[in-house]
Amino acid sequence: MRSMQTMLAAVLLFMPLASALAGTPVIDERQQNQEARIDQGVASGELTGREARRLEAQQTHIDRMENRAKADGVVTGRERARIHAAQDNASARIARNKHDRQRRD
Repeated sequence: MRSMQTMLAAVLLFMPLASALAGTPVIDERQQNQEARIDQGVASGELTGREARRLEAQQTHIDRMENRAKADGVVTGRERARIHAAQDNASARIARNKHDRQRRD
């Protein structure tokens, strides 16, 4: 009985730690920023509908990468690096598409 209580206490003690390891506030904030940049590009006419759809699909792919990484409760350094690399690629693509002189009519 005593060992069961000790084990339960240990599990309850380490649950917030596991949750914190799976947290990705920097990734989430960057995703929101990039989605806002896409929305702004559509509103200003800097992005065509086709460009916006492709950029949104890329953001959806990154969201899925993040969800898969979080699925086991821990986002490893390697997973985090892959997500950051995908975000870097998406950010460059957003900038390139916004400044490519294609305008929405």
